[in-house]
Amino acid sequence: MTELIKHEPTTIYIKPPKGFAALNLRDLWIYRELVFFMIWRDIKVRYKQTMLGALWAIIQPVLTMLVFNFLFTRGVIKVQSDGIPYPIFSYTGLLPWGLFVAALNSASRSLTSNHNMITKIYFPRLILPIASVLGGLVDFVIAFIVLIGMMVYFKVSPAWNVLWTLPLFLILAIVTALGVSLWLAAINVQYRDVNYALPFLTQFWLFITPVIYSSAGFSEKMQLAYSLNPMAGVVNGFRWALLGSGNGPDTSLWVSVTISFLILFGGLFYFRNMEKTFADTI
Repeated sequence: MTELIKHEPTTIYIKPPKGFAALNLRDLWIYRELVFFMIWRDIKVRYKQTMLGALWAIIQPVLTMLVFNFLFTRGVIKVQSDGIPYPIFSYTGLLPWGLFVAALNSASRSLTSNHNMITKIYFPRLILPIASVLGGLVDFVIAFIVLIGMMVYFKVSPAWNVLWTLPLFLILAIVTALGVSLWLAAINVQYRDVNYALPFLTQFWLFITPVIYSSAGFSEKMQLAYSLNPMAGVVNGFRWALLGSGNGPDTSLWVSVTISFLILFGGLFYFRNMEKTFADTI
C-alpha cells in the first residue's frame, strides 16, 4: 500500500498593488486601439445631424472674441492687452480655454453616457474620459488655423520660440483638462449634480482666468496667488509662446504646472479607487 505523502498547506497572500502600480496604466497601451476608436466616435457624434458641422469649432470662439472685443475695447470697460491687438489677445486665450471647457463638458458625462458599455464589458474605464479630452484637439486645430489667419491680417508675428514652447503648453492644457475631468467624471457617476454645477463652475472659472484680460498688472503677491489657478498658467503660457506676451516661465508658471499635475495624479487615484463601483452605481 502506497504511503500517502503529507504536505503542509501553503498560504498565498494576495495584496493589492500600491503607488503608481495601482493605476495599472499598462492597460491603456493594451487597449490603445479602443482609445483611437472612441476618439473617432466622439468626433463623429459631436456634429452628427448639424448643418454647419465642424464649422462650429470656428464659429464659437470667433463670436465669443467679437463679443469680448465689443465690450472691452468699444464699451465702457477698457482692458489692457499687453500692446497686442485685442482680437488676437482674446482669441489666443480662448483657444486653450475652449479646449478645457469642451473637455470638461464631454468627459464629465463620458461614463454615464456609456453606461451600457460599462455594465456589460470590461475595458479600462479611463479610456472614456481620455478619449473625450483628446477628441477636442480636432476643434482646437481648426480654431488655431483661424488664429493664424488673424495674425496675418493684423500683421502680428509669432514669438521666436513658438515651435517648441507651444506644444509644451498644449500638453499642459491637456493635463489640466484631463485631471479635472477625471474628478468630475467619477463624481458624476454617484452625484448627477455635476451636470447642473458644471456651467456655473466653468463660468466662474472663466472670470478668474486671464482669458479676457491681462494679469501683467497684478502685484507679485497677487501673481503668486493667481497662479494657484492652473488655467492661468496655461493661458499665460499660450500667449507667451505664440505672441511673446508676458515674462515667460517664472515662479507663477511653475506653481500652475505643479497644481495641474497634482490635480491629474489625484484624479487618477480617485478615479481608480471609485472604478470598482461604477457598474453597480451607474
